[in-house]
Amino acid sequence: MAMQINNQENYNVGIYARLSRDDERIGESVSIENQKELLGRYAREQGWTIYDYYCDDGVSGTTFDRPEFNRLVQDATDKKINLVLCKDLSRLGRDYIEAGRYTDFVFPSLGCRFIALNDGVDTLQKNNEMLVIIKNVMNDLYARDTSSKIKAVKQSTFKSGKFVDCYAPLGYRKAKPTSTFWKSTL
Repeated sequence: MAMQINNQENYNVGIYARLSRDDERIGESVSIENQKELLGRYAREQGWTIYDYYCDDGVSGTTFDRPEFNRLVQDATDKKINLVLCKDLSRLGRDYIEAGRYTDFVFPSLGCRFIALNDGVDTLQKNNEMLVIIKNVMNDLYARDTSSKIKAVKQSTFKSGKFVDCYAPLGYRKAKPTSTFWKSTL
């Protein structure tokens, strides 16, 4: 039997931010920085205590085996946090079964409230369950669609005989790029 979600005003908040591809900025990506700023401001406006920020920068949402996400779940298990706050459901993850498992079973069983701010999802309010299901399915389909498009482009490139990799095979040298952008910066 699952524990009831805390119905209280005093929350220790774990703010979760994720971005699947990093923007190649030194240090934290702009998206992660923006997510933290938005969520931190919201938590402070509510009068909640921010326990910690958990940021998986450059980690796909199609897996739930993410270092910072695992740390967040452990802190919820250890009762260090009792509210998980993220920007939207796609930041939690893009596997609809796993995302639903966390929002419907894992977090509630830990006595942990979950809020996806921009999607209007709050597990304390049980009036948006259909929205959560639909959004989780759409996030999953988006990830699958993107993956199949990337695979199609790579297969087309392979079939045309072009080499696709960052490094040239042993004994070969990469040709210099021919675009005007690269010429102007070399």
